[in-house]
Amino acid sequence: MIEAINLVKTFGSLRAVDGVSFQIRPGEIYGFLGPNGAGKTTTLRMLTGTLFPTSGSVRVLGMEMSHQEIAIKRAIGVVPDEPRLYDNLKGAEYIDFVSDIYRLDKKVNQAEVKELSQAFGIDFLDKAIGEYSHGMKQKLMLLSVLMRHPRALFLDEPTVGLDARSARILKMLFEKYAGEQVPIFLTTHILEIAEKMCHRIAIINQGKLVAEGTMAELRQKTGEEKGTLEDIFLQVTGTGENIEELVREL
Repeated sequence: MIEAINLVKTFGSLRAVDGVSFQIRPGEIYGFLGPNGAGKTTTLRMLTGTLFPTSGSVRVLGMEMSHQEIAIKRAIGVVPDEPRLYDNLKGAEYIDFVSDIYRLDKKVNQAEVKELSQAFGIDFLDKAIGEYSHGMKQKLMLLSVLMRHPRALFLDEPTVGLDARSARILKMLFEKYAGEQVPIFLTTHILEIAEKMCHRIAIINQGKLVAEGTMAELRQKTGEEKGTLEDIFLQVTGTGENIEELVREL
């Protein structure tokens, strides 16, 4: 359903993504992890058509991004790590704006908006977006995406800024969508979320994919038979060295 084929992205002399390839199956929650600056968001932007690869290709829902970009964007939902919204619009006006762009049935959409608003505790659609906190903006962005029932989901740190109840509802919705064969590409720094939710996990470091598999497969590959995802992550990214010594010195 989602396929990255030897993706490369360079910015001048910097090779931000370096030959990344993977496939995501229908109904699979795929966690994409890495240290800051590893290439996670750059990869997500190439998968969703907001950044073109220097080389390599992307296929989503059986379509080539290079030839069917608009058709793919109609079918997918994207939640970025920093919601970019129109501060002068009210939340309700933004929802109407998105509904018009995607040509949604207004009556059906109103029912979807009402249900999702109740679930996430969204009672601020009559206020200007410029007055929103980060968590409120995150909820509005999630509402604008989920109301469309996209055929594939791409989410960059989706739980950041959410209260505990909303985060739990979102995680349960992901499991529901996965049961409906929707593929979900998810980046997060919260390793416990990835370990509990994701069917498979990929770890990127310095632009290269350094590990991929289920938790059982990752444990086998790294020799961390009883290790947590945190243990595996620190080992394969080389960021776990001298931690105890550093803490003692602090």
